[in-house]
Amino acid sequence: MGSFEIHGGKQLKGEIIPQGAKNEALQIICATLLTSEEVVIENIPRIRDVLKLIDLLSDFGVRVKQLSDHNYSFCAADVDMNLLDSEAFRKKVSQLRGSVMIVGPMLARFKRAAIPKPGGDKIGRRRLDTHFLGLQKLGAEFSYDQKNQFYRIHGEHLRGTHLLLDEASVTGTANIVMAASLAKGTTVVYNAACEPYLQQLCKMLNCMGARISGVGSNLLTIEGVESLGGCTHRMLPDMIEIGSFIAMAAMTRSEFTIKGVQHDQLGMIPDVFRKLGVQLERRGDDLFIPSMDSYEVDTYIDGSILTISDAPWPGFSPDLISVVLVLATQARGSVLVHQKMFESRLFFVDKLIDMGAQIILCDPHRATVIGLDRQYPLKPLEMTSPDIRAGVALLIAALSAEGKSIIHNIEQIDRGYQFLDTRLKQLGADIRRL
Repeated sequence: MGSFEIHGGKQLKGEIIPQGAKNEALQIICATLLTSEEVVIENIPRIRDVLKLIDLLSDFGVRVKQLSDHNYSFCAADVDMNLLDSEAFRKKVSQLRGSVMIVGPMLARFKRAAIPKPGGDKIGRRRLDTHFLGLQKLGAEFSYDQKNQFYRIHGEHLRGTHLLLDEASVTGTANIVMAASLAKGTTVVYNAACEPYLQQLCKMLNCMGARISGVGSNLLTIEGVESLGGCTHRMLPDMIEIGSFIAMAAMTRSEFTIKGVQHDQLGMIPDVFRKLGVQLERRGDDLFIPSMDSYEVDTYIDGSILTISDAPWPGFSPDLISVVLVLATQARGSVLVHQKMFESRLFFVDKLIDMGAQIILCDPHRATVIGLDRQYPLKPLEMTSPDIRAGVALLIAALSAEGKSIIHNIEQIDRGYQFLDTRLKQLGADIRRL
């Protein structure tokens, strides 16, 4: 188990380029299974979850070529479906939640798929019902082996249908869209996810020859086609990493520029940070964050305490709730952080309390943060990262706390952030990988 040793309390300065979006990469890479032709994907982040998925596709016989540091080509002309029945497959995909998105393309092109209960973050229950109910309405049949926690799906004749999703699941919508692209007839999806990464998937599929309309809305129409071809696709920068860097700058009184953020794709992220008192200056497609000795939380018009809550896009991303909570600990003013979408994501706040933060954990979904305007700076601590986003939140806290902190289980952080220690050193951070 790896660890970070951080000597905090130092101001950072410089420019940083956000990586390609992790959540887009997992969808886009799986979509390469839909065609036998070459697909080139640019700006792929070199992080654990993405590299594991690329490795999984290679095991299936997909020809993968690394064209440069972050550009890859994929050719799924000869896919070995026998791998689905192997123990090696079962073990590998159980460690990667994103692997669930191989189901839609495999079912569409090869008429069958199988997957064990996926792995990923330990942040509470994360249902697969939306995936399977949607695929079932397209004509797929599935069974679940309770003992081995293994799903098997068959679908010889997928047909278009009308779907009303019970939740606007991003990965569920992605699986349904990929499967419907090669189904016979027209599929209409109501309550579809519409976040930028899902839009990117639809744009890529359309470039491959799919017929998807309504992209960017929660009503998608997919006219099935006989086959899809190759294309070249460039991924968006990771909005979660951008939000993490904004919080990091404010917490450490730092001044730096986040390059090429694709501002128009950030939704309400900049506005939420401004509500917490963070100054942001848009410079072309860059974001400049000045050094701030103090930042003050807004209140509502009637003077009541601000609530920051997550919601499906275009709401505020649940992946930034942990970061916002840490940021609020050193603000002036109080805020209620309401994590609605996952039931265990706030359970890392005990570490922040041990560091001196004034936080009341109301229940598994809500925490009240009392910001004391840096009067009581956070203290260094030895701690363990429970998941990707909490791990980065704790890293931000450690960078602001004067003295030596240790964060264990940084493999969780590596799942979502590429070469983070190296990139932070370039900004002046005192961080070492143990």
